[in-house]
Amino acid sequence: MNPYEQKRRWKFLLLAFAMVIAAASLWYSYYLVKNISLSERTRAEVWAMSTKKIVEIEDINDEFLTYIYSVRDSLTMPAILTDEQDSIIYWKGLDSTKTNIPQEAATIESPVYNQKTYDPVYFKMQLNEMKLQHVPIVITKDNGEKWFVYYKDSLLLTQLRVFPYIQLTVVALFLLVAYTVFSSSRRSEQNLVWVGLAKETAHQLGTPISSLMAWIELLKSKFNAEEDPLILEMENDITRLEMVADRFSKIGSKPVLQSHIVFDVVKDYVNYFKVRASDRIKFEVSGDTEVEALMNVPLFDWVVENLLKNAVNAIEGEGRIEVRVIENLVKEQVFIDVVDTGKGISRLKFETIFQPGYTTRKRGWGLGLSLTRRIVENYHKGQIFVKDSEPGKGTTMRIILKSSTQYEPATA
Repeated sequence: MNPYEQKRRWKFLLLAFAMVIAAASLWYSYYLVKNISLSERTRAEVWAMSTKKIVEIEDINDEFLTYIYSVRDSLTMPAILTDEQDSIIYWKGLDSTKTNIPQEAATIESPVYNQKTYDPVYFKMQLNEMKLQHVPIVITKDNGEKWFVYYKDSLLLTQLRVFPYIQLTVVALFLLVAYTVFSSSRRSEQNLVWVGLAKETAHQLGTPISSLMAWIELLKSKFNAEEDPLILEMENDITRLEMVADRFSKIGSKPVLQSHIVFDVVKDYVNYFKVRASDRIKFEVSGDTEVEALMNVPLFDWVVENLLKNAVNAIEGEGRIEVRVIENLVKEQVFIDVVDTGKGISRLKFETIFQPGYTTRKRGWGLGLSLTRRIVENYHKGQIFVKDSEPGKGTTMRIILKSSTQYEPATA
């Protein structure tokens, strides 16, 4: 199995496991809330019955009366006792600053119960909130009159309802921060590996290239072969090796960007590449011929090379590769589309193909597109992505560069 497919599978498994944990946490919290809610309703019913006994029973011994009062006062959650017209008869557990207003601060609208003046607006809000939360407990007196006990959840129950969501949010934020930090650290390590590998490659290529150049000069002078076709082709290959070494040496360093006509740069490399590809594949370069962008030609040639190689490998038998240069005047950008008629890419792999090590070839290293993205995004401040692809119908890769008009000319 491809390591990136395995990585994706593990991500799905971990996500599913996290969702199971979250669901289990929410279910258990719901179970606790339900039980506590039933317990609070039972206490509210006991409170209602004790209040009724205090009001109704006149001949009662002091010991039993003390017991009933203690039961009534043991209620912890807020409650209001009203008659059928919603007139306040008694209350419990409400804000004392709203339920016991000093007489000198009372207004004409403030009702009086047992010589205690209370805020009617506050009570109305509390009563409406209680009606929304729970069905009232009905008390029927001996004379047929009905009283209603309204109550709302205690502070503990309210906190317990909210706690699992707060807990999951905090855990999610922690995991997000941890993932961001570790991903950043991993990218930094990858960058160091890229730079070290590139520098070492350029260093290792330097000695044999210099030696080959000396041997070529020796062959020319010894056999008077200045115009020999074989010698010229060997020189072309050595020049190519020098360019490759130069590319690797630029990795990790800030490359010099200069304004170039994009069409000419692309066409020059396509002309170089197509003579080294199969005759069954047709190449074409089209689009705007005058638009310019800031580029480092050796590095950008590397980008085009990787895209063309991938396109060639995707074509089985005869096919066609077209490179289009398109100017976007509105956003002052240049689009370079590489279109092939190959086997295409699944939409699920549009991002995976840019990961280091991902390859569909048995002998591939999976570094080409990863390096290509690095060159485009880090060094040219552009973008590269799969614009369109469908299995069996080919692929369109798009590069976006900023046109030279976005940059002020350098001053001396």
